[in-house]
Amino acid sequence: MSAPALEKDTPRVRRTLPGPDGLVWTTLRLHRTALWAWTGYVAISLGLLLWLWGPGSGEARRAFDSLGYEGAFEAARHDLGWGFFLTFDSLFYDPLTWARIAAVAVSLFAAGPLIARELESGTVQLAWTQSVPPARWLAAKLAVPALSVTLGTTLIVVLYRLVWDDRNHLLVAGIGPRDLAFSVGPATVANALFGLALGVLAALVLRRTLPALAVAGIGTYLAGAFRGNSWPFQGSHQQPELPVHSRAVTSTGAEIRDPGCTTQACLDRHDITGFTRHYLPSPDYWPRQLAETGVLLALTALAVAAAFLVLRRHQPRRKEASA
Repeated sequence: MSAPALEKDTPRVRRTLPGPDGLVWTTLRLHRTALWAWTGYVAISLGLLLWLWGPGSGEARRAFDSLGYEGAFEAARHDLGWGFFLTFDSLFYDPLTWARIAAVAVSLFAAGPLIARELESGTVQLAWTQSVPPARWLAAKLAVPALSVTLGTTLIVVLYRLVWDDRNHLLVAGIGPRDLAFSVGPATVANALFGLALGVLAALVLRRTLPALAVAGIGTYLAGAFRGNSWPFQGSHQQPELPVHSRAVTSTGAEIRDPGCTTQACLDRHDITGFTRHYLPSPDYWPRQLAETGVLLALTALAVAAAFLVLRRHQPRRKEASA
């Protein structure tokens, strides 16, 4: 047989680009509804933040430009026109609230659909006794949602900080701005990852969906609550004060104390042509964020290590070959 004939009959090996293995694709397909739900949450949060950065702050900006802080305070008392008493000031904190709820939701997902449901149904035993090692199965179960949680939460945190830096002068002073300023940061991402690890650990230890959901949800909620005011290293158990620079600008460019005018006549009397106001960066922000992030990441690492140790106790043992 000639060489060309041999080349024609020999099947060619198709080269493919490297990609996720079958276990990763299986995890993605099995939990695609949860992935879409998470993607929707991230998209809605980013969309709201972009809207607040742009047209959503229009009325509050006009009110501030006219009367300074008094104008922003008055704008916070009037609905945007949607009939639900939604203002720029109230909507600004919604993504932070959603992030806290999302951390609990991630923990519940990990405790229930991701791990405990497969343990209860027994489907994981079939995978373990065939071609998937238990450790590799758990690694894929952790890696896929951890990547999604990290990317999504990081995008929200970065955009939130940008919007905060540019629009915090429109917020009414009080606990709200202080809570937001000290809450949004790398610890927000670590908190969500801790919820994931805690949910997985609870599912492997309890091996029942409902008890695992209860332990994971309550544990993640308490961790988020302690972040606010009660970490042991915070001493006073309160968030520090957030300094604010607030001034009125005269026609000569001089900055004076904001007289709190509510009418144009008052502005003319004080020769005021503009206002400036913004929250100053706090020296306590990064020490608190780094400390909280370190504690949460350490707890996450301990939970993951404990999960693999628990898995070793329950994985099926291979039967020794008879002599």
